[in-house]
Amino acid sequence: MKGWVLCALLAASPVWAQAPAAPAPASATLPEAMPADVRARVEPERVLLGEPFVYELAITHPAQQRYELELPADLGDFEVISQERTPPESGKEPAVTTFRLRMSAFKLGTVTLPEVPFAVSTPEGPHRYVAPGRTLEVGSTLPDDAQTKGEDLRDIQPPTEVAIRSLTLVWVLLGAIAAALLGVVAWRAFQKYRERKLAAVAPPLPLDVRTRRALDALKTEDLPARGQVKDFYFRLSEILRGYLGERYGFDALECTSSELMTRLRGLHAPGLPEDGLMRFISESDMVKYARADASADSCQDALTFGYALLDKTWPPLLPPVAADVSHASGPRVS
Repeated sequence: MKGWVLCALLAASPVWAQAPAAPAPASATLPEAMPADVRARVEPERVLLGEPFVYELAITHPAQQRYELELPADLGDFEVISQERTPPESGKEPAVTTFRLRMSAFKLGTVTLPEVPFAVSTPEGPHRYVAPGRTLEVGSTLPDDAQTKGEDLRDIQPPTEVAIRSLTLVWVLLGAIAAALLGVVAWRAFQKYRERKLAAVAPPLPLDVRTRRALDALKTEDLPARGQVKDFYFRLSEILRGYLGERYGFDALECTSSELMTRLRGLHAPGLPEDGLMRFISESDMVKYARADASADSCQDALTFGYALLDKTWPPLLPPVAADVSHASGPRVS
């Protein structure tokens, strides 16, 4: 039995010797490129855990060569956030290609950056180059005395139920306050609307009543005793002009003194004291516009004239009523 096994092994040995070997990785078979110079720097040289930093590689090489970055998928305790390649200037010999890797580290202490492989295109064919890693100091985000104060890093904990404060009650209270404010505003608007409606419906007071009330209010204020003679004449002139304009149907407030007298003389105004009105207008204009002084007695006389003007021109005369012809005395004409 042993003899048969030995014969079988001897017969199969030439076949095994002729079997092709497993192919080696393509990157391992490429020849190494030797750049003229490689300058690497890390900025900043000390970072905090998870804090981004920049790893820059400036490779000086012949202008006929082209360097391309080939980062592995797994970088261990490092993560590449972004990468940037700055090509060499055209026509410059030797050429300088700069690579900037924005990375972050997740291991404390002095760590070594991973080797950075490059694919190099040359006139002789593809080559490869591996830049050695640089050291980097990675510090903790906690203060130096964190461990003594019980603030050291803790391991990941399982999911925990967290109570979240609800703002429902706050929103309900704010909604109630807003509704109350809107109710107050609506009530006030309704009251103003009602007042305006009642004022529009209520008939205005007669002209003589309104004018007499205005004269009484001016008398009660007693402006001359307080040294406000000019204001007194302005108010009294406005009251009398407003009365005359409404009484005889024209805009007396916009008339000058001469225009006012001309309009009144052209109207049928029985009882109108023209001489007294003319004296009042002249005296009023002197006080209002010429800064003339007026005594308390003069102011009292002017107010008395206002009442007299109202009494002499009100009530308006009614048109005469034609007599009934059928009851007239005398012979009837047939």
